[in-house]
Amino acid sequence: MPVLGGKKSSYRERVADALRAALIAGELRPGQVYSAPALAARFGVSATPVREAMLDLAKEGLVDTVPNKGFRVTAVTEKQLDEYTQIRSLIEIPTTVALARTADPVSLEALRPAAREIVAAAAAGDLIAYVEADTRFHLGLLALAGNGHLVEVVGDLRKRSRLYGLTALVEAGRLLASAQEHLELLDALLARDENAVRAVMTRHLGHVRGQWAAHG
Repeated sequence: MPVLGGKKSSYRERVADALRAALIAGELRPGQVYSAPALAARFGVSATPVREAMLDLAKEGLVDTVPNKGFRVTAVTEKQLDEYTQIRSLIEIPTTVALARTADPVSLEALRPAAREIVAAAAAGDLIAYVEADTRFHLGLLALAGNGHLVEVVGDLRKRSRLYGLTALVEAGRLLASAQEHLELLDALLARDENAVRAVMTRHLGHVRGQWAAHG
């Protein structure tokens, strides 16, 4: 996990974001109990912001509190993951395709740094940074549609996703190709090519329950 620094007031939010990313990427595994002091040591911060962040995740249903021990990561079934991905596809694909007609090119270009961060994280094998940048990119893109509730729903579904196959993809050197799809998507949007946008988004979301999800 990354060592988090910066202003103390931002610890809780930053730690919570990193913990969510660690859950999604499988660096924190379901059924295992993690203590706040142990996690704090891995993050390089004090136990208090970690404990507070874990309580936030407990409210979201991502972990359960275990008295006098810490927090247990909640398990997610394959059926639940399939359902989450189906809902995301129904929302994200048509919404993103519509942005090829409506999105301001300047706003789209503003997402390019996040897309490059995703590529850099994939190249470095930093799964937490990959998931965080990926979340920032996709929610930022959906926000251009102007529907805050839609962004909130997709954000919640993304938190509940599990991408345990990312580690194997890094080891096989294959995550970089998936990361570069974000730049491909931006280029298709800027070209106003709806068919290309639909193709990239369909392929990209297909990874969520395909190669990104594989346990082996």
